[in-house]
Amino acid sequence: MAKKFSLSPVLILLLLVVAVTLYLYLQPQQAQPSRQMRAVPVKVEEVTQQDFAVIVEALGTANANEAVQITAQQSEVVATIGFDDGDMVEKGQLLVQLNDREERARVSELQINLQEAKRQLQRITNLARENATSAQLLDEQEARVNALKAQLEVARSQLAELEIRAPFSGKLGIRRVSQGALVRPGDVITTLDDLSQVKVDFSVAERHLPDVSNGLQVDATTVAYPGEVFRGEIISMDSRLDPVTRSVQVRALVDNPELRLRPGMLLQIQLQKQVLNTLVLSESALIPIQDKQFVFVVGEDNKAQRREVKIGRRKPGLVQVISGLQEGEKVVVEGSLKLGDGTPVNVLER
Repeated sequence: MAKKFSLSPVLILLLLVVAVTLYLYLQPQQAQPSRQMRAVPVKVEEVTQQDFAVIVEALGTANANEAVQITAQQSEVVATIGFDDGDMVEKGQLLVQLNDREERARVSELQINLQEAKRQLQRITNLARENATSAQLLDEQEARVNALKAQLEVARSQLAELEIRAPFSGKLGIRRVSQGALVRPGDVITTLDDLSQVKVDFSVAERHLPDVSNGLQVDATTVAYPGEVFRGEIISMDSRLDPVTRSVQVRALVDNPELRLRPGMLLQIQLQKQVLNTLVLSESALIPIQDKQFVFVVGEDNKAQRREVKIGRRKPGLVQVISGLQEGEKVVVEGSLKLGDGTPVNVLER
């Protein structure tokens, strides 16, 4: 009689373990090709040839176009004050009148003496025509008239020095004297600044010297007015370079029609050195590896290909491409971290 065949529980358990192991081992290998073929969503940009402005940046300090400290030329008491703090004044406007009674009296005296001397000169001249007086007397009277004219001119000049007037149109600073105060030569009464334009001095590196010249346009910005650009142009350059920094001092004149720029402000200056017609690419497309730069180019088969590029000048958000790309090629600008050479991509709308 034949012996009946049966499976032991141990053998059944062993077979189950082997089956589960084979299933777990083979399933990832079968799923891997499907994952490798999944397209990565990316955003691309076409490489274009366009004008690429080369910008030189520098920091400068604003100074008034014209600036003076208003002072007295003589020691005298302030009689009247014709301005207040921060006033806008015109050239020649009277700011301060010092006590001038003595000088006015002196001018009046000399005017009377000159008038009398001229009358005497006319009488002697008439007599000289009739040979009724000597030529010496006529010469002496002419000398007296000329001397009085000179004295009167000096007296008028001294009188004018007691009138303190604005040498040019501009904005006054804080008043530092009061009516009745005694001022002396050199005492500051106030300040006067011509702010219709401001001068900005800044330094430019030696390598930029051939491209910087008078008349070159500059743009100035300040933290006081974010996003606003003040236009100007270069008006002069120093004749010498600083031997320590190897830079040259440049002065620009910047328009300030609303008088918002003030002396002492820190300004960021940008000047356009030159304009290149070159291939331009967004800076976000670059993948730096050691000292080289790479990009992913998307071909007609919608697969990414890693390519080395050589870049040139940079400016915020953009970079000049010297070699490695051609105009019209599509380059990945978003999603490149998930890509490898030959990875399928799904191009999204930007």
